[in-house]
Amino acid sequence: MKILPLSLAIFLLLINLIGAYPSWAVTHIYLADNSHYFEVGEKVIWLYKPRADSADIQKIPAEVVKLSSKQVQIKVRKNQNEFVNRWVNPNKLESFPQISDSAFR
Repeated sequence: MKILPLSLAIFLLLINLIGAYPSWAVTHIYLADNSHYFEVGEKVIWLYKPRADSADIQKIPAEVVKLSSKQVQIKVRKNQNEFVNRWVNPNKLESFPQISDSAFR
């Protein structure tokens, strides 16, 4: 008789975990300032400042690798065939400009 309530509790726990599974994954980050969704594999431009007190901003091409609730991991080319991953604030990213078909004509 004790097996029935225990098995029912385990069954309900499994049903809840299966229902909550899609909410575990972060698929994109919405930025109120940029009003842009970042997705894994998307080409972006990293607005990099070499020093915090510097006014110089370098625009570095990158690719989104991972997403978290507060930061985005990007892949940046370091040397010829070397890449490095960096966690950055999403406010420091811009979407990569799209090239229209008319530019190739």
